[in-house]
Amino acid sequence: MRIATYNVEWFSSLFDDAGTLFNDGGWSGRHDVTRAQQTAALGTVFQALDADAIMVVEAPDQSGKRSTIAALTGFADHFGLRAREALIGFPNDTQQEIALLYDPDVITARHDPQEAEDAPRFDGVFKIDLDIDATEDSVVFSKPPLEIAFETRGGFACQMIGVHLKSKAPHGAKNPAEVISTNIASRRKQLAQAIWLRRRIEQHLAADTPLMVLGDLNDGVGLDEFESLFGRSSVEIVLGHGESDTLFDPHARQALKRKLGPMPTSARFWIRPEKRFLQALLDYIMVSDDICRRGAAWRIWHPLDDPDCWHKPALRDALVTASDHFPVTIDFEDGS
Repeated sequence: MRIATYNVEWFSSLFDDAGTLFNDGGWSGRHDVTRAQQTAALGTVFQALDADAIMVVEAPDQSGKRSTIAALTGFADHFGLRAREALIGFPNDTQQEIALLYDPDVITARHDPQEAEDAPRFDGVFKIDLDIDATEDSVVFSKPPLEIAFETRGGFACQMIGVHLKSKAPHGAKNPAEVISTNIASRRKQLAQAIWLRRRIEQHLAADTPLMVLGDLNDGVGLDEFESLFGRSSVEIVLGHGESDTLFDPHARQALKRKLGPMPTSARFWIRPEKRFLQALLDYIMVSDDICRRGAAWRIWHPLDDPDCWHKPALRDALVTASDHFPVTIDFEDGS
């Protein structure tokens, strides 16, 4: 069984309102990449992954005029993917949905939102004191996590949560002080969302439910200067780092063990003022022990770091063209 998570930069811009691929010479949402070029590159990547299910982060828009499911199933049909059915949970207004594309011959999946007294449904409101002023703040998700009840043909059932936690950029800030203030408030909100997510994780772990949390946390150990202010990254909170009930991701563990030196990366961004690329570990597949024990093996499909990708020029180039993130996969035995 192979499960993937893949953040596709501005996937939505490749489709018209009917969910049909433009697949033409118009510009995509990626710099200096046409819609046809990005579409072809994505086709190459998805075919190479050949995953039983892909958690698509920044999936095509779901709104009054547009359908995430129509776009993804049309994309799968265009490239002959066996992962050809799609589902979403609570839509958002960012044009970047969280969706699952999966093979219905080997998997059944349904949206399965949960709630508890200390962790409401992810389309609800979470109350927490963010700034220790004895007043509860109201926190909402701009991109509600996608909760899925998932079962394989071999009879293995688990809960899956697709996530995209993201701090807002300080748009509208008029001076450096406002930039810092906005950044701190945004990071504080992101950590509150991580706490909300962690409480749902603890709910499943307490019930001995096999669990997989996957997607883009847009945060990690040592990623920015605000980590020292708050003490922990959202990655550490979601993992349960330092607690008795933890999730496991080998790339996150490697990053947590070292402040200096090489570490895995899953995304590559152009920093315009510095005229260079920044690489970061943003994409994760965190699992409970019962999934680890099924011979779980992780892989970041990095075109420059993964030898198999590097030695396949068509795949290597497609990974660079398709998105600023690279897929992450986990293979495990499902009992079939």
